[in-house]
Amino acid sequence: MNLRSPTPLKFLVPGWYAVVMGLCGLSLAWHRATPLMGDGAGAAAMAIAALAAAVFVLLVLATVLRGQRHPEAWAEDRRHPVRHTFIATLPVSLILLATAAVALTGPSAWAELLWWLGCATQLWVTLWVLGRWWGGFNWAGVTPALFIPIVGNVLVPLAGVPLGRTEWALAQFGIGLLFWPVVTGLLVLRVANQGLWPERLLPTTFILIAPPAVVGLSALQLGAPAAVGWALWGMALFSFLWVGLLARRIAALPFGVPHWGMSFPLAALAALTLRLASPGGLLAVLGPLFLALASLVILVLVLGTVRGLRDGTLLAPEPVATLTPAQA
Repeated sequence: MNLRSPTPLKFLVPGWYAVVMGLCGLSLAWHRATPLMGDGAGAAAMAIAALAAAVFVLLVLATVLRGQRHPEAWAEDRRHPVRHTFIATLPVSLILLATAAVALTGPSAWAELLWWLGCATQLWVTLWVLGRWWGGFNWAGVTPALFIPIVGNVLVPLAGVPLGRTEWALAQFGIGLLFWPVVTGLLVLRVANQGLWPERLLPTTFILIAPPAVVGLSALQLGAPAAVGWALWGMALFSFLWVGLLARRIAALPFGVPHWGMSFPLAALAALTLRLASPGGLLAVLGPLFLALASLVILVLVLGTVRGLRDGTLLAPEPVATLTPAQA
């Protein structure tokens, strides 16, 4: 690879774990498509999950090496008003990998260990991110990335219920439910008073789709009536249409790691649509369409990532220090 920076590992920011989130989400969406599309969908789910696991292992090794060689970079990530929130992508990745393992191969001791590790780390990261508010509120840090720790908590029941840990899954699910409307309100206030987040972070606006989509999936896993799932699907669908108004502006941006913020939300919407689909119903048509869209977007993201690594435009200094709001 022709990396321009002499120290590319220094710029392996926590947001890179969004790649694992997107791939795991896509794997789970393909798994949901199996009743409609047959065993081929299950095979695709397994292959994508294996790729997600391989990427996760590679990122963990690189993160450890980065911490040893560039401890100041890790400290800067923790202090940064925006980047610190992306640290939550690591425990979310653990929870998603455990969820994919349970969905594709059934409950197991190692999947439960991975799930508990993800849950505990997610709880700690959520407390740490929200605990920073007591030291003073920084509007520059109010971006859709704040939803990442929230989504991590509402993901817990997807694997927690089949693992027989329903009580803890409900408890952590409640944390996400508590702060989902809080973060939504903060984002509205941010836009009203400060304008949109920086242009390069516009792709992360798609994260608004994730909370209702994941809450819908988890609520159904916990035994909620189908009506609850449909209501949350409506929220997720409207969020998709709303953030879709930014698609042209996002497409004009240079490719960067924030683009991966689009991947998991689209996969979650596809998974919820397929979860609610019944043969001959509207969602039996929309589900495969959303799955195709998520798959296409993630394929484009993978190709963009490979190209960015080859050209040296990704593992390089990012213009994140300038937090001038974009023009609305």
